[in-house]
Amino acid sequence: MRKVFLNICAVALLFTSCGGMTKLAKCSDYDYKYEAAKAYYADGMYGSAATLLEESIAIMKGTDKAEESLYLLAMCNMKMGDYDSAAKFFTTYYNSYPKGKYTALARFNCGKALYSDTPNPRLDQTSTIKAISELQNFIDYFPESHLKDRAEKMQFELQDKLVEKDFLAAKLYFDLGGYFGNCTSGGNNYQACIITAQNALKDYPYSEYREDLYYLILKSKYNLAAQSVESKQDERYRDAIDEYYGFKNEFPESKYTKEVDKIFKESSKRVKN
Repeated sequence: MRKVFLNICAVALLFTSCGGMTKLAKCSDYDYKYEAAKAYYADGMYGSAATLLEESIAIMKGTDKAEESLYLLAMCNMKMGDYDSAAKFFTTYYNSYPKGKYTALARFNCGKALYSDTPNPRLDQTSTIKAISELQNFIDYFPESHLKDRAEKMQFELQDKLVEKDFLAAKLYFDLGGYFGNCTSGGNNYQACIITAQNALKDYPYSEYREDLYYLILKSKYNLAAQSVESKQDERYRDAIDEYYGFKNEFPESKYTKEVDKIFKESSKRVKN
């Protein structure tokens, strides 16, 4: 209660002794500015708090207030939705204060900020990989933290985003099918689809796209056999049949049952006895 009372008093003072942000900018009492910044933060006025904190941090360097100021500045940016700046300030904090009062929170919130700023799965996912790494660092440093489950949940969601990107890439190769204009190295779109889907399954074995990826592999193997020269068809149709058995074993009640059964039937007609 005493802390709440002091914050309320500080907010009231903002509009008296220094007369709000205009006069605070000219105020040379940095201890007062620090308390004013905390009051602004408590009142949800994050932009004003950040302005005062940015000015005060350099002056307070080496004091016990510098640590909290840096963490609060990071939180202000987080609250305002500037996740890139927030992540940078959180990183600066835990590098500057590896055993600080807010180090665990800074590492967690750095991962959370990066998580919040990740792009659509169709775009470059470099920042998603960085967010996963940052969250893993938090888990490694603080395995007993009450925030561990939340960090892991965010990791799983980010991994789903990565595998969705791989799924979309595999599907694009499949949709390109027999078009060879993009196969500059003599490759094949169906082969590219198979490789991309297989790598996604290897990297993310428990993904929600697992069934879809296996289905793309099976369809690609069948279509690859169908467009192959006669000397390779028998081997490739048999490969498609083997893939079918593996698919049916793992997904006996698949949403693709009708389609895969048709692939099996057509492939079986074309193999040599």
